[in-house]
Amino acid sequence: MKKLDDSPATAPVYLRKVQSFVRRKGRLTAAQERALTHTMPRYGVDLANGAPGWDQVFGRQAPRIVEIGFGSGEALLAAAANHPEIDFLGIEVYQSGVGRVLQAIEAQGISNIRLICDDAVAVLTKHIAPQSLLRINIYFPDPWHKKRHHKRRLINPAFVQLATSRLAINGLLHAATDWQNYAEQILEVLNAEPLLENQANDDGYLPRPDERPLTRFERRGHARGHEVWDVLFKRRSND
Repeated sequence: MKKLDDSPATAPVYLRKVQSFVRRKGRLTAAQERALTHTMPRYGVDLANGAPGWDQVFGRQAPRIVEIGFGSGEALLAAAANHPEIDFLGIEVYQSGVGRVLQAIEAQGISNIRLICDDAVAVLTKHIAPQSLLRINIYFPDPWHKKRHHKRRLINPAFVQLATSRLAINGLLHAATDWQNYAEQILEVLNAEPLLENQANDDGYLPRPDERPLTRFERRGHARGHEVWDVLFKRRSND
């Protein structure tokens, strides 16, 4: 059985110098604490000592989608429920979000989600094989809105190169943000990646695709007049 970290030596290595997050435990409810203690061993993936192959993790062979920074998990849970034929891997550093999604997985009887509470860059670099993912979703990443903090933003040229290398040919990278400055940066960086093709006819933004549900967070933003920008890119072949 192939190990998660058995990626070919030719895979790009992203040496992370500045993190895009500050790890905080956050305020956990008693139910979230219980979920992290009792449910995480079943639906979580512990990478501390390596891990078995993904087929063993999910108990089957199936296409796989990664969502980075799933927050409250609304999009992740909806996608997994709507596509039982696909395996979903959610990566989130905040334990409160992980605990909340674990509760929902049990309550809704969803079996095709696994969770990792760790740095997405490290997971992609060490544990995801090149050209193995159907899709990568990044919804509302931390905008680090102060100019001096822009260097902490997740979506930058090095990360995009890494993420693209993990997509299968014709795989998709979908990102959304409600910060215009970050949206402009995301669009510029993704348009500059030669192995990605913008799915918008004008190389710009797209309306929210149906597969990305409108979250409570987004509804509140719309009520306040906030815009949201979606970008969708397809992985080209290496030829």
